[in-house]
Amino acid sequence: MKALTVPSGWKLFATLAGLTLLMTALVLAAQPLGSDGLRSAIRATARSSFALFVLTFLASSLVAFLPGPGSRRVLRERRYLGLAFAFSHTVHGLLIYRYAQQFPELFWAGRTATSSLPGSIGYLFLLLLTLTSFKAPMRLLGSRAWKALHSTGMWVLAAVFCLSFYKRIPMGGWYPLAFAVMFAAVALKLTAKLASYQRRVTTAPSTSSLS
Repeated sequence: MKALTVPSGWKLFATLAGLTLLMTALVLAAQPLGSDGLRSAIRATARSSFALFVLTFLASSLVAFLPGPGSRRVLRERRYLGLAFAFSHTVHGLLIYRYAQQFPELFWAGRTATSSLPGSIGYLFLLLLTLTSFKAPMRLLGSRAWKALHSTGMWVLAAVFCLSFYKRIPMGGWYPLAFAVMFAAVALKLTAKLASYQRRVTTAPSTSSLS
C-alpha cells in the first residue's frame, strides 16, 4: 500500500485553502437561510484560522522543545501555513462583512468602533505580513526590517487573539479553551526565546576565550 504523501509548499497552501472553502460551503449549506448560517461559518473559519496561526506562531519553538521530523517539517512549511492562515482569516473577514451588510442591527448590537479597533489592527498587520511573504517585497524591505515586521506582526496577532478570546470567556463554549491554548502558546514562545538567549550568553564567553 502506498504511503499517504502530505503536500508541501504551494500544494500544501492550495490544499488548506481548498479545505477552508469546502468547510465554509458545507457550513453555509447546512443553514442556508437567515443569520445562523453566517454566524456558524464565521465561527468555523475563526477556528481554522486560529489552528493555522498557532502552528505558524510556534513553528520555531516546536523544533526547540520537540525536535523531530514533524516539528522540522512544520518549520519548513511555516511560510505556507502562514499564507493559509491569511487565506482562512480573509474568508473569515469577508463573512463578517457579509453579516454586517445583511444584518446590521445584529452585527452592531453591543459593538462600537472602539471595540472593533483591535481586530482592524490585526487585519492591517495580516495584510502587511501577507504582502511581504513574497521575494520582491522581502528584498525591498531588507532582511532586518523584514524580520522586525514579521516578528512584531505575529506578536500583534497573538495579542489580538488573546484579547478576543479573553473578552468572550463568559460566553463559554470553546472560548475558555481557545484562550488557554493561546496563552500557553505565548508562554511557550517566550520560554523558547529565553532559552535561546541564555544559550547565546553561555556560549559567548567560551567563544571569546578561544579567540
